[in-house]
Amino acid sequence: MSQSSLEFVLPDALATEALGAALARAYAEGVGDEAGAAGAGSAVIYLQGELGAGKTTCVRSLLRTLGVAGLIRSPTYTLVETYRAQGMTFIHVDLYRLGGPDAVEELGLRDYLGTDCLLLVEWPAKGGSALPPSDLDLTLTYQDDSRRALLTARTQRGLAWITKLVHDTSLAPYVSNLT
Repeated sequence: MSQSSLEFVLPDALATEALGAALARAYAEGVGDEAGAAGAGSAVIYLQGELGAGKTTCVRSLLRTLGVAGLIRSPTYTLVETYRAQGMTFIHVDLYRLGGPDAVEELGLRDYLGTDCLLLVEWPAKGGSALPPSDLDLTLTYQDDSRRALLTARTQRGLAWITKLVHDTSLAPYVSNLT
């Protein structure tokens, strides 16, 4: 039986980067294959957590691992940053400054979800029903001097993603609920 969530203790930024890199490797290995799609396919990750909890740090590592070169900006002020690498499109969105779903609809995020697009959404609660549903939710919280990360699968694709992460030995030092 597949595990639907994983918890991690992330003692520093390097651990958060390791999680981002592992998410990227699992995606590149074709989480879509197990979910019934060909190749990596389109997927959506919601990133939740307080300011400074590590959402953008995780995304930067994920994008670097997937081959994005050059500057990777936080979309705090631009709202949407788009990247291309290896024939794929990566959309990083920060909804923190938006007033609600009406403003999100104007961003046209659903239009991006064609073949081989990964949509990464920070502050998804601001988007409500204007957002496509997530495959995987990543919630980062403060825990003393470190962070805690909770990954929750929302679809079959998300379950496949978590299954791949369970087998990623680079995450073993950080996993807190793997039995």
